[in-house]
Amino acid sequence: MIAHLRGSVLEKHPNVVIVEAGGVGYEVHIPVSTFTRLPDVGGEAKLRIHMHVREDAMLLYGFHTPEEKLLFEKLITVSGIGPKVALTALSGIAPAELVQAIRGGDLVQLTRIPGVGKKTAERMVVELRDKLDLVIAGAAASVPIEKGPLLSELELDLISALVNLGSQRPAAEIAVRKARAALPDGDFEKLFRKAMELVR
Repeated sequence: MIAHLRGSVLEKHPNVVIVEAGGVGYEVHIPVSTFTRLPDVGGEAKLRIHMHVREDAMLLYGFHTPEEKLLFEKLITVSGIGPKVALTALSGIAPAELVQAIRGGDLVQLTRIPGVGKKTAERMVVELRDKLDLVIAGAAASVPIEKGPLLSELELDLISALVNLGSQRPAAEIAVRKARAALPDGDFEKLFRKAMELVR
């Protein structure tokens, strides 16, 4: 099983990165919080890996921090939550806020996650409320995010991320414009989370 990956960034997008290691390019699915911490193309990336094996595919999910990886692995143990929804949750809500919502039984916050209905949110609370102790300390100490790329590139990345998560492009563009108006100095992660709220 692959647990850690270090190599050069060949391509990077808000939801996926291709990392070359030992002459092989690995496609790794990532949350937005990890995307914002990746180096530029050509730089060295270090990712903690969860390998998800299905009958028809072997998928890699990468994370910047061990807390993100652990929270992802906790989420996919809940019935009704697969890797895609878990990754969406980590992209839309900061780990510390997600842990707080689960432990506090905040169904309103949890059902804002695309793909999570009331019953799934209730299962998250019941099944994970007392299993997140190892996540809390690290998630609460999140590293501040650096400013994102230039505005035009930032806008395209935001729209791409929303479309990849299932939004229609026109709705994504409107949400991004509104998010930028509300948070003119926001970085990628803050704008993305705001846009996710607005696109629903």
